[in-house]
Amino acid sequence: MVFMGVLIPVILQGLAIANRAGVAAERKTIASRLGNNLLHQYTLSNLWQTAPGSGNFAPEFQNYTWTMQQSGWAQDTMREINLTIFYPVQGQTLQISLSTLVDETQ
Repeated sequence: MVFMGVLIPVILQGLAIANRAGVAAERKTIASRLGNNLLHQYTLSNLWQTAPGSGNFAPEFQNYTWTMQQSGWAQDTMREINLTIFYPVQGQTLQISLSTLVDETQ
């Protein structure tokens, strides 16, 4: 009986950790796909030049927000576009970052 009293809380804690890891992985995948689509949309249509610096993926993914920053590139006429996506996981906000280079002359 004592053995079960010790074992059950450990098992429940392990299940909670596994659940959180699964939720985090699923949401990271969603954030990555959303960010990748947005980055492609802005770079292929040259909207990166006039795009806002932040936003969200409303209405379906309104809890997923993003910020975009541009910076110069030391070589050639390139600009570096950095997109950071923020997503919620059980009361915490996690983030991933995506980057690409675009030609300023186009």
